Amino acid sequence: MPRRFDAPPSAEDIAAIAEQALATIPAPLRRHVQGLTILVEEFPEDEVLDTMEIEDPFGLLGLYQGISMDNDSVHAVRQDLDRVYLYRRPLLDAWASGEDSLEDLVANTLIHEIGHHFGLSDDEMDELER
Repeated sequence: MPRRFDAPPSAEDIAAIAEQALATIPAPLRRHVQGLTILVEEFPEDEVLDTMEIEDPFGLLGLYQGISMDNDSVHAVRQDLDRVYLYRRPLLDAWASGEDSLEDLVANTLIHEIGHHFGLSDDEMDELER
């Protein structure tokens, strides 16, 4: 059942929803995302938007940063953690203008970004969703 909020959901609220969604991933897949960090930011950084050629800061709900499993190697030296960014304001905007619950929107965004962790492209994920 969707939560009811008396005020706009905070970054902590969205992080809690994301953690609940992460817990629903089947165990055989969830073990591959152990140590994945979920961060909630207000908006994507300008550098991220520029790199992705996105003009509208509301146009990006989430982002995976790290080494996808298909590019990982036991010999590779990791420079950083695998992480998923969820962008609070774009998520709230999409929630307010759509029909999905905030829980569904956050879960779908998180799962989509985790798909990038597994090395799936946007097109491959779209195909899987069909």
